Amino acid sequence: MCEALVGLPDVNVDGVGDWPRWLRIAITTRAQRPSCPTCAGAVWRHDDLDVELVDLPCFERRTRLVWSKSRWRCPNPNCEVVTFVESDHRIAADRAGMTDRAGRWATFQVGHHGRAVSEVAADLGCDWHTVMDAVNHHGRPLIDDPNRIGKTVAVGLDEVLFCREGKFKHRLWSTQVVDVARGQLLDVVPGRDAASCCRWFADQPVEWSARIVWATLDLSGSYRSVFDTMLPHAVQIADPFHVVKLANFVLDEVRRRVQNETCGHRGRKTDPLYRSRKLMTIAHERLDDESNLKLVGLLEAGDPKGEVRNAWHAKEVVRSLYAIDDAEVAVEFVAQLGIDLQDQSCPPEIRRLGRTITTWRHQIAAWHQARFTNGPTEAVNNLIKRVKRVAFGITNWTNYRTRSLLYAGKPDWSLLDLNSR
Repeated sequence: MCEALVGLPDVNVDGVGDWPRWLRIAITTRAQRPSCPTCAGAVWRHDDLDVELVDLPCFERRTRLVWSKSRWRCPNPNCEVVTFVESDHRIAADRAGMTDRAGRWATFQVGHHGRAVSEVAADLGCDWHTVMDAVNHHGRPLIDDPNRIGKTVAVGLDEVLFCREGKFKHRLWSTQVVDVARGQLLDVVPGRDAASCCRWFADQPVEWSARIVWATLDLSGSYRSVFDTMLPHAVQIADPFHVVKLANFVLDEVRRRVQNETCGHRGRKTDPLYRSRKLMTIAHERLDDESNLKLVGLLEAGDPKGEVRNAWHAKEVVRSLYAIDDAEVAVEFVAQLGIDLQDQSCPPEIRRLGRTITTWRHQIAAWHQARFTNGPTEAVNNLIKRVKRVAFGITNWTNYRTRSLLYAGKPDWSLLDLNSR
C-alpha cells in the first residue's frame, strides 16, 4: 500500500518518518545487481549512499524522498571505473535535487500556468534553484521538439526589453520570432539587430523557410534587412498599427511646435492646442457633433496657419487607406499619398511622413493582400512581459528563453507525460 501511495516503479518503502518540516520517506530499489559500465564484468557492493530528493506533497505535507543508493566497486584492476552509484532516471536524474515526477509537475506549473518559481518552490519546500534546474531539464525537450514549430506561412518580428544590467542600467533586448498565423512564439533571439535574427533563420531547414509567404514587421530597418536577406521570396507587410501610430506621432510633433511658436511655452491646460490633443487622436467618425465642434473651435483658436489642421487631415487620410478593399487601388493610393504629403505646402513633419510612406509603400500596401498584422507578435510580447512581472525581472538568458517558450511557445505538453508517474 505504501509503495502504491509513493507511486514510483520498482521500489521498496523501508520507512516513513514524520519530521517537523516535511514527511520523510525512505526507499530502496528492487533493481538487480548491475554490471560494470566499462568492462561489463561482475561488481561488488561497496557501500550505501543516502540521497535526499524533493518530492510532491503527500497528504498535504511537504515530502522528502530518501533514496538509499548502492555504491558498487569493480574488482578488475585494469578497469578505469573504481566505483559507481546506481541510477534510475524514472526516479530522478543524476545529480538532481528533485524526483522526476516532482520536476515534471514543477515544469507544468511554471511553464503552462506561468506561476512564479519562488511560489512553486514554496509549495515544495525547497530552494528556488532546485525548481528552476528542474524546469530547464524537463522543459528543454519540449521547446526543442522539432514538431513544435510545424509549418509556418507567416512570421513576424518584434523586440522586447530583456533586462537592464550594469551600473548605468544598460538595456539588453530580445527579438521574438512569431508565427502570426497561429499566434505562436517560435523562438527568442538575443538582441534586436539583424545579425542575430539572420543566424536564427539560417539555422532553420530550407524547406521550412521556403513555405513562408508573408513576413510582418513594424517600421524597423533592421528587421526589414532580415527579411530581405533570409526570406527574399516572402511578401513583407508593414503593421497597420505602427503606420497609424507614426501618423499620430507626427501630428503631435506639429501640435507641440505650433504651440511653442504661438504661445512661447509648452502646453498648459488653458491652451487650445493642448486641450485638443486627445480629440485629434480619436478617429473622426467616432466623434459626435459636440466633440467635432469643440475640436474645430480649438483648432481655429490655437492654429492660425492651419498647420495642425493639415497634420490632422493627413493622419485621417493615412487611416483611411485601410478601409480600401481593392489591393490594386490600395497600391496606387499609397504611392500617391506619399507624393502628396511631400508637397512643399505641407509642414516639414508631414513631408517627413510622406518620405517614410514612400519608402515603405510596398510593405504598407501589402496588408490589403493577406490582412496579416503584427498583432499576434504584440500579444506574445505581452505574455513574455507577464512572465517577467511574475518573476520580478529575469537576468539569466537561459531561464528567460525557457520560461518564455514554455508559456507562449505552445509546446506539446503530452510529451511531459504527467500521468505516468
